[in-house]
Amino acid sequence: MDEEMSEETSPLQQDLTCPVCQGIFQDPHLLPCTHSFCKECLQKSLQFNKKCPFCRKEFQEGQAIPNRALKSACETFEQTNRPKPIHSRPSEELCNLHMKPLELYCEKDEEPLCVDCVSLHNTHRLLSLKDGAPICKKELNFKIQIFEKKVESYKKMAHKFSNTVEYIKYQAGLAEKQIKAEFERLHKVLVTEEALRLKALATDEEEQIAKVQSQIEHTNKDIATLNELIDSMKKEIGNEDLALLRNFQNLKRKAQWISLEPSLRYDGLLDMGKHVGSLSFNIWKKLQSHVKYYPVVLNPNTASPWLYLNADLTGVKESSERLTAPDNPERFDPCVFVLGAEGYTSGKHKWDINVGDNPKWIVGVCKESLVRKKKFTVSTNRGVWAIALSKGVYSVLTAERKELPVQQRPEKIRIKLNIDKGEVSFWDAGASKHLVTLTHKFDEEEIFPIFGPGLHSTPMTLASAKIAVHTS
Repeated sequence: MDEEMSEETSPLQQDLTCPVCQGIFQDPHLLPCTHSFCKECLQKSLQFNKKCPFCRKEFQEGQAIPNRALKSACETFEQTNRPKPIHSRPSEELCNLHMKPLELYCEKDEEPLCVDCVSLHNTHRLLSLKDGAPICKKELNFKIQIFEKKVESYKKMAHKFSNTVEYIKYQAGLAEKQIKAEFERLHKVLVTEEALRLKALATDEEEQIAKVQSQIEHTNKDIATLNELIDSMKKEIGNEDLALLRNFQNLKRKAQWISLEPSLRYDGLLDMGKHVGSLSFNIWKKLQSHVKYYPVVLNPNTASPWLYLNADLTGVKESSERLTAPDNPERFDPCVFVLGAEGYTSGKHKWDINVGDNPKWIVGVCKESLVRKKKFTVSTNRGVWAIALSKGVYSVLTAERKELPVQQRPEKIRIKLNIDKGEVSFWDAGASKHLVTLTHKFDEEEIFPIFGPGLHSTPMTLASAKIAVHTS
């Protein structure tokens, strides 16, 4: 059969054969004389001369062009006449090493084997394909179950991500509304201040102009009087000599002028320094009475879902129901805490908290790495330096709870944090009385204010600090 096929295809094969290498054309190139050769054969021929290897006709280098039609015919011929592999049974796979059917399965190496591979796996457990397939299927089914659980978990996370997007939009809307309201409030203050300053300017302008107008009136009156005097004297001068001389002393007495010369008043212009000097600074200074400064504000992203924060993040109290909020990593849940918005790694810091008559609270500082997603005992061992009120007893939350003696109930707690010195001190801010100081050698981890207002409706609020303008 092969011989017959060879004879039948030999004319075509002859047409597709390179005259130089006597093989099927590989990347054939056509010369101007219409003869074709393999690209590699033609390059080798060019090393000797620039003549066609078949007809010996000369050509220039670069005149040979790819013969795409002939190349396509050669590729089709090779694909059609490529010998097919011989298998004992069409459906069987053969061992790459021994070319025998794969009939066994190695449990250790997890691969199929032929009978001649047994010597290479003599210490391994070998199974028939029928027994090995269920083991692999079982393991794959177990993997499928794991992946299916992961798919469900991923779907839940995708849902949480979608909720987070909506919550971010809600936060942005809330912040935008508050920003606009605050700017509108400050704008009203500025408009009022502008009106007051323009009114003061107009009043000053009116007063100064009125004073100058009064001077103008007096000056005009003096001018009229002087003109009358001049006319009178000119008339007397025109009289006869004897009459002039007899009246001369009287005329001389009338010719006396005792009024002061008119002149511009001192401070007669507008005081420009008063109205526009350091204008923006003076306006800013005036705004102090309309602006509050808080050394610490709360971070709503850390707040327990059972805590409600006011709009300017300076007050916190228990929520009557669990609030809807993303379960982000920094949020406390189930513990009912909230952190300050800013952490510290160095320097001195101070803030006051109004605890009022709250029956239960915790205030202090903590490490950023404090556990958020499970209950824990608040103590210095956990990275929390705090004091607390519970059941009428004030305590210092060290590893061994220590009662804090308090003579009168403090309504405002002051916390002073000196990281460089390693001190956290607590004060009764109302009585300016020191309560206790905790010491610790802080590392480079950020330290945050922490607040636990307890589960009651009375809010815990942060006190604003005094603002002072210093110039140098």
